[in-house]
Amino acid sequence: MTELAAATVDGAADLVIPRVPAALVPSVRADQMAEVDRLAVGEFGVALLAMMEQAGSHLAELARVLLGGDLRGRSVLVAAGPGNNGGGGLAAARYLVNRGASVRVVLARPALRLGEAARHQLGTLLAMSVSCCVNAYDLSDAELGTTLETADLVVDALLGYNLAGPPRGEVAALLRRVGSAGRPILSLDLPSGLDPDTGEAPGSVIDATATLALALPKRGLLTSAGRARAGRLYLADLGLPAALYARLGLAVGAPFAAGRLVELGA
Repeated sequence: MTELAAATVDGAADLVIPRVPAALVPSVRADQMAEVDRLAVGEFGVALLAMMEQAGSHLAELARVLLGGDLRGRSVLVAAGPGNNGGGGLAAARYLVNRGASVRVVLARPALRLGEAARHQLGTLLAMSVSCCVNAYDLSDAELGTTLETADLVVDALLGYNLAGPPRGEVAALLRRVGSAGRPILSLDLPSGLDPDTGEAPGSVIDATATLALALPKRGLLTSAGRARAGRLYLADLGLPAALYARLGLAVGAPFAAGRLVELGA
């Protein structure tokens, strides 16, 4: 397996990600995070696409750090699901391409079966002539295997915190192939297939090398089972106001005081 860079590298300031004790950052249940998203869009005017852009930008930056600081010539496969988590992965693909990575996007489902925000992100990638294909429709099993074998990093953007029960259908099929490929995996928000509240796996699940949680870590990531699946755990700032969290009785403090991308330590 390809080794990924440490989060902090002596003598390389642009590879240093600040560390924050996980105990100082509140975690949230899936239903609480759904309410955070609802309030952000409906009452605080933070558009879904704006949050998706933040997620994609941070995900690409973490990929750069994990790959040693320079994306030029590095091969990244982005496995994208049909929902907002997939949309964040598609946004990250654009940033990765712009920074010199060779990116191939593999969709779990055809474009017309993606959510609106994910279709928006896909449209931009197609206009850029980024390689985008649908698993099992455009890409044979052998071709997927070759693509995975040559990837320096796989971005897992298949499933987010809305998981209900085990992964199913086309998403589960791509998840299993990604998870069994033996490549370094960077998961968005939480490893696909992980229960966001318990950290258990009701079905197929990704064992990530690193996970980038968004806004606040989901409660399951901080359980022993979740920690084992998540690998190194990071947290990205989506720019959500403290007043929003206060509406839910959450005192978040200032986890991003040292930087908008932090590592959650023990």
